Amino acid sequence: MSKINLSVDIAGIKMQNPVTTASGTFGFGLDYLDYFDVNQLGAVVTKTITINRRMGNPPPRIIETPSGLLNSIGLANPGIDEFIQSTLLDLEHIKAPIIVSIAGDTEEEYVELAERLDKVDKIAGIELNVSCPNVRMGGIQFGVCPEQVNRLTKASAAATQKPLIVKLTPNVTDIVEVACAAVEGGARSLSLINTLLGMSIDINKRKPVLANNVGGLAGPAIRPVAVRMVWQVAQAVDVPIIGVGGICDYRDALEFIMAGAASVGVGTWNFVNPTACVDIIEGLRCFCLEQGVKDINELVGCSWK
Repeated sequence: MSKINLSVDIAGIKMQNPVTTASGTFGFGLDYLDYFDVNQLGAVVTKTITINRRMGNPPPRIIETPSGLLNSIGLANPGIDEFIQSTLLDLEHIKAPIIVSIAGDTEEEYVELAERLDKVDKIAGIELNVSCPNVRMGGIQFGVCPEQVNRLTKASAAATQKPLIVKLTPNVTDIVEVACAAVEGGARSLSLINTLLGMSIDINKRKPVLANNVGGLAGPAIRPVAVRMVWQVAQAVDVPIIGVGGICDYRDALEFIMAGAASVGVGTWNFVNPTACVDIIEGLRCFCLEQGVKDINELVGCSWK
């Protein structure tokens, strides 16, 4: 049998295959140990970490929608201290690269998180979740303003030597402008997209279903939007892209790869099929074999190159 190369390089992070996990849908990798060997993944992206422990938003905070999931978890996490002192010890058995997602209410919090994680050898890279409200700007999301994204990326990049991945929000007018601002600020990779802002209303109670009123829409429903945004951004930047949004099987993953993503992140479908990631890896391998593709990187951006 011909050997297929599935390995990719994301800003210096060597991945044995292009499949990773979307932040917030895989915990810290521990919840899936009973289903498959996590070390088969290209990388593990953790749930988002903040300076202090967060309990998250009150329930109900997650509901199913047609072809998707609406959530308002509120970045529930143990905080940076417990993550470094305790959680990381539980991750020692994971040999796949670990990318830690971080978020803050201020630029200074992002910088502090980047500085502290920079000293942790176990961590391969840092993902900036810029979909969080900047409290000093009246609650506006960092990621909707190119200037804010640029400034935040520069400050964070200066605080760490680890590869910095900026995860972009789709809730903007021009995703390409924001992407270019992140790259100019020092992003060595981009992840897109995060969830689309949505709402569901209980017509009997006559009020929003989510306690927080609005939440992030994820799942298959957003995939065409995500593929389009990856396609646009890939033609405008020269850094590797991680494509995220509604990936359920290897066919979905290939759409992102052919649109220009060097890697893909599986999110909501982990809840439906706990072995989705490894199923996708095998599907990609079989597709390449059947199509005579010796290296998965040959397919990156092939829809427009």
